[in-house]
Amino acid sequence: MGLETLALMIVASTGVTSVVASNLIYLGTMAALYGGLAYGAGMLQSLLVGKPAVPKPEDGSYNLKQNVPTLSIVYGRVKKGGDYVFLEESDGRAYHIIVWCGRRIQGFVNHYGHDNLLTLSLGGDVTSHYTRPDQFYVNIQTRVGLDAETGYVDAVAAFSPAWTFDHRGDGLASVMMRCASPKDKYYLEVFPNQMPEHSAVGDGALLYDPRKDSTVGGAGSHRWWDHNTWEYSSNIALMRLDHLAQPFGGKLGFERMYMNDWVQAANVCDQFVLNRSGAIEYRYHGGMWFRTNNDPVDVGRTLDEAGELVVYERNDGKIGVHGGQFVTPDITLSQDDIFAIEVDKNKRQASTVLAVRGRYVNTANAFNTEDAALYGDPYGEFDETERTRTFDNAAVQSHNHCQRKQKLTYIRANARRVTVTADYSSAKNCAYRRFIRLQYPSRGLVNATIEITSTVSLDLRNMRVSFSGIVVPDDLYAFNAATEEGAPGAAILPIASAGVPVPAGFTASVLTEVITGGSSAAFIRGQWTAGSTSLRYEMEYERTSGSTGVQSVFSGDEENFVRSGYLVDGQAYRVRLRAWGGGTASAWTSYQFVTAVADPVAPGPVTGAGATGGSGQVNFSWVAPNSANYAGVRIYINTANVFAGATLVATEYGPPNIADGRVVTGLTAGVKYGFLVSINASGIAASPVATGSATVT
Repeated sequence: MGLETLALMIVASTGVTSVVASNLIYLGTMAALYGGLAYGAGMLQSLLVGKPAVPKPEDGSYNLKQNVPTLSIVYGRVKKGGDYVFLEESDGRAYHIIVWCGRRIQGFVNHYGHDNLLTLSLGGDVTSHYTRPDQFYVNIQTRVGLDAETGYVDAVAAFSPAWTFDHRGDGLASVMMRCASPKDKYYLEVFPNQMPEHSAVGDGALLYDPRKDSTVGGAGSHRWWDHNTWEYSSNIALMRLDHLAQPFGGKLGFERMYMNDWVQAANVCDQFVLNRSGAIEYRYHGGMWFRTNNDPVDVGRTLDEAGELVVYERNDGKIGVHGGQFVTPDITLSQDDIFAIEVDKNKRQASTVLAVRGRYVNTANAFNTEDAALYGDPYGEFDETERTRTFDNAAVQSHNHCQRKQKLTYIRANARRVTVTADYSSAKNCAYRRFIRLQYPSRGLVNATIEITSTVSLDLRNMRVSFSGIVVPDDLYAFNAATEEGAPGAAILPIASAGVPVPAGFTASVLTEVITGGSSAAFIRGQWTAGSTSLRYEMEYERTSGSTGVQSVFSGDEENFVRSGYLVDGQAYRVRLRAWGGGTASAWTSYQFVTAVADPVAPGPVTGAGATGGSGQVNFSWVAPNSANYAGVRIYINTANVFAGATLVATEYGPPNIADGRVVTGLTAGVKYGFLVSINASGIAASPVATGSATVT
């Protein structure tokens, strides 16, 4: 048997070695739960080969880029990045292909870009971020890791023959993120934090459940040799079962497992408990991720600790498990069975644990690791010395779950400790039990329940069995959430960037100024409430007719106004404003609509106005005013001698101070009344002048 297997499980099958091996498996969990004993912990440490530690949840917040990434395995629901297998650019688009899990998964739940929750269309376009009006710059597609996967069509189309449909990623759950490049002036608007850093929340690997396998006493179609019959689960016992069987874990295979134990452990994990809010949750469910090169003992210890599991080898060579519940002991060692006993009351002031601090993964807060409520009083009565212990487990994803584990940590840390040497015939099966009873009244142990915490060692020369344990109550797992769970501290919420503020108090007005030759021209002056001096402001304006493109101007430093270029006289414009800071723009203000008026002063009225009727027409005559800004005359006709309701029928342009006229044709027969209105080049009108009546025949 190789050292790697020995370090992982210390499994043997017969004789003395079987007893030692079973207890070393047992110790892999118990050493983590209680701090371990020198023998078991030392042996495990001596056999390890310096493998990477199990990653913390936050270690998956970024994507790994390296030549040959080590596959990651996901159990339950987690949020993490992935490993790049492809990153290339073509035609202004970057293609990121990222392996999220090295096994088939149930599916992806949410996608994030730089920790911003993204909304995707049915086609995969990101619609909540990285957009401009009617333009989507990021597209996300996924694969769950089927045995025969489908290649990403877009990547193949862009990079064939270097990347073809043979690059499928069979058995690998992956993501393809395609990012298009916006124009330079919009780049920071679309990508304020540069190219998106992708991460995702996903439901991880499918797990074998012996309760759903009719060939091992369950009911269902699960088969341990066909992973396509498995289903997703966050049950920690099923995760541990899978890990022991897989090549990256225990390398033991499912056929070595004593399924009756694993069924019972899975049922315990699925038991309902009430949290402090009165809601129902599962007793031992959670999630975690790790890499295939992580120390399998550490991964197993994390799962065992989270699920209160104790893995052991039975005397028939099968791998069993003690579930996370109290089992009434069927072994009682009396004083007559015990050769030697040591009892440590564990009441030394320096070592007594007054409180347990806990940390768990809060799935409701973007899967961040947070502090749970303290269990106990860290200072105690009349004691200013803080004595605490910390419980921190990456697979625990519930505050109630964390608090239950904190209570168990508190009880075990302060429990009386015993070391026993007993007769072999009475104690030989202690190696396969989690709880036994001791009857030794002279040492204060009256039908005391002992949880074994060490290797059960066998001395065949003297036919004796030795072990260590702690004294625990029969209600070890009892927990009243209403009174014991406590309230977690306020979550440290990420500060959402408010971005650059939209300018306030924006107004746009048309002003005029005299230019070369004495004529005047119109321009837009924008003004707003003064904001931060570190911001610059951009005013955008365009003709509503759309005959010219969008134009924009920027304000000077520390100015709260800006002016446009000269406008086309008489044309309507729409105007808006935004601020810039740190290369990022605010949203635009609402449009304001203005009309260009270069000359706001009306010319004088016409004189000598007259009208003569004819066949279907009227001949109008007048003398233009002697006004330098005169441009022409608007001619109106009405059926009554009032200007209100008159219809504009023609406009006649000409120079000032001359006699002028216009024949208007196409009129219906009847009496008509004319009105002449002189205007300047900006269309500003003088008072109307009546021409009198004219009869159209």
